[in-house]
Amino acid sequence: MQFTKSKRTKRFNFNISRDTVSHKVGSNTVSIVTNPVDSYATSRSQITMTVKEAKAFQNFLNSYIDGKVEATEATAPLSM
Repeated sequence: MQFTKSKRTKRFNFNISRDTVSHKVGSNTVSIVTNPVDSYATSRSQITMTVKEAKAFQNFLNSYIDGKVEATEATAPLSM
């Protein structure tokens, strides 16, 4: 089953495209596109990632967006 969803804000467009049947590269993607606005001197930029990468990014944001920082193996300082 295929579906595409989008969310637009003043500064960003968020898009997800899923095909639950296909296993082809690029059939399950998430993209974030900037919308240049007058108050920000930015050009148009885009990042595209797989749904799997987007889920990892979501977990990262969910872990740290509230300001609670807990050291884990991935974020703990390296011992020398």
